[in-house]
Amino acid sequence: MLEIQNVSKSYDTPQGKLTVLKGVDIQLAAGSSMALMGESGSGKSTLLHLIAGLDRVDAGDIFVEGQNITGFSDTERASLRLNDFGIIFQQFNLVPSLKVKDNMAFQARLAGRYDPEWQSELVSRLGLETLMDRYLEQLSGGQQQRVAIGRAFAGKPSLLLADEPTGNLDESTANEVLTLAMDLVKRTGASFLMVTHSAHFASFLDRQITLTAGRLT
Repeated sequence: MLEIQNVSKSYDTPQGKLTVLKGVDIQLAAGSSMALMGESGSGKSTLLHLIAGLDRVDAGDIFVEGQNITGFSDTERASLRLNDFGIIFQQFNLVPSLKVKDNMAFQARLAGRYDPEWQSELVSRLGLETLMDRYLEQLSGGQQQRVAIGRAFAGKPSLLLADEPTGNLDESTANEVLTLAMDLVKRTGASFLMVTHSAHFASFLDRQITLTAGRLT
């Protein structure tokens, strides 16, 4: 599903060039899950953004389902995010002007893959039945995270990417939300890559790898 070959990434800063990733190699099989661990500044989120096509590598290659996406245009990258990826951001990135039901269906509708029966199942599984006509400001952080998970799964993505999806939740809610996300991963057959600094939450996934100062350790 996903293969990362010798990927490096640097940024220019007022203090000079900052090298964030240094020749990273990762393989993620179809239908499997992997936790990408590391301290703040280790390069975890940068790597996730590169995979999602939100940034470009300096060197190396990223293959998604056999396609080398490093040479993709911005339009091709946007199409990949829309049609193949589900992304759960730490800050949710939901649309405040839309009700819960419309936030959940947003990406699936854009991709032309909205399935009312699947949406209904997600709503039930996520415990959102009584919240569908509410706006985000009326929801707790845990409820918003559930909506974000629903949106990510609504289009039945082949690859799910999550950046610290439990970072804004208390431990009990985080355990519940991640357990549910893992169940949905198995239900859909999606591959799952999650960035986390928590060994506890990483243990929910099939494999765990660690980035330290831009390198796998």
